[in-house]
Amino acid sequence: MRLALVVALVTATSISSLKAWSRPVSYAGGWTIIEESDRQASSALIHYTPSPNWSAGIRTEVNRDADYAIYSIHPTFLAKRWFGADYQGNFYIHGGAGVATGINDNPLGDELATYGGVMADWETRTLFIGYRNRYLNSGHFGDQFMQAVRAGFAPYKGDSGDLHTWLMLEIDHRPKDGEPMTATPLIRLFKGPLLLEAGYNLTVNQPLFNFTYRF
Repeated sequence: MRLALVVALVTATSISSLKAWSRPVSYAGGWTIIEESDRQASSALIHYTPSPNWSAGIRTEVNRDADYAIYSIHPTFLAKRWFGADYQGNFYIHGGAGVATGINDNPLGDELATYGGVMADWETRTLFIGYRNRYLNSGHFGDQFMQAVRAGFAPYKGDSGDLHTWLMLEIDHRPKDGEPMTATPLIRLFKGPLLLEAGYNLTVNQPLFNFTYRF
């Protein structure tokens, strides 16, 4: 009982200071809405966490470059979590399956789409480093591998309930793209159940905006 209480307090402190890229597994019984954008696509995910080790939801992704959308079921598994005196680490396995279909002027019809990858992060109250990747196969819409590394720091330590600020840099690698590697500096603001991120991709001149809300 005492050990469980300590673990819960450490988890609460970590989450109050910082969430992983989009906290793909929330607390048991919690719902999460996640919006993300990058240099190629925009997506929206709503997921439910039935236990501390996994979540499942419905995800929509719009590829702006190739004019197609993916509608999928998206599970995520927390494979491993590490706790230290002043740090927390997480390793996730994520994936999905659904339908890809042409939008706007793209005449291509429906196709099976599958994807999967891993996410990992290590954080303290002032430092963060994370990695994620994904391989996507969407039939006649093509396939793609991407990976990204993000590192950042907090200019001040906030208490639970405060507004937390993080300054970060993301390096994104997509071997098949015309610009295979890009850099995006960004700012992250986190308070209570809401997280906002805003940045600008310096390589391809595109803004970034992400938000997450837990309830």
